[in-house]
Amino acid sequence: MEKALAVLTKVTNVLMAVCLSGMAILVFLNVVLRYAFDSGITWSEEMSRFLFVWLTFLGAIGALKDNSHLGVDMFIKKLPLVGKKVAFVLSNLIVLYVLWLVLDGSWKSTMISTKALSPAVGLPLSYIYGIGIVVSIGMAIIVLFNMYQVLFHKDAVERLISMKGSDEEAMEAVAAAEAAEETDDSRQKWHTTGGRA
Repeated sequence: MEKALAVLTKVTNVLMAVCLSGMAILVFLNVVLRYAFDSGITWSEEMSRFLFVWLTFLGAIGALKDNSHLGVDMFIKKLPLVGKKVAFVLSNLIVLYVLWLVLDGSWKSTMISTKALSPAVGLPLSYIYGIGIVVSIGMAIIVLFNMYQVLFHKDAVERLISMKGSDEEAMEAVAAAEAAEETDDSRQKWHTTGGRA
């Protein structure tokens, strides 16, 4: 399971890099062509939009893997270990259900739009709706892996329920930085005054 997650991470990162670089190149070329040569790539804007949609959804997979989605962990942190596990499993079962709905809706939209073409690029719109299939399967793999870890590894629940960048952590980091700065200032005063107050 860990190997599958590592492969998913690498593939997602490569696809995000391709989407981002493709967007940047297309937009840059189009701007240069418009201002320097009074022409442009007619399909550049539409293709950039398609790449942005894919980038956004692939980024959501990466954020889930890194536990970076927004969440409130204030109440969960106060529960005992068993309560944390139950809350984590229940919330992830709800997430799996929502991912199933996304998969079902994306599958239907993709199948309906196979013959519909985008106006400028001429790609089937199923390539756009198909990202819902990719994201729901990718996120489901991560959610199942996290649930497995919580159920069968003791320390996994503490790591998985804590949100990155919570306000408390940010405030603690600022306080620690200020304390370190004050300590450095007092050391400098000590050295410059020769130990006299």
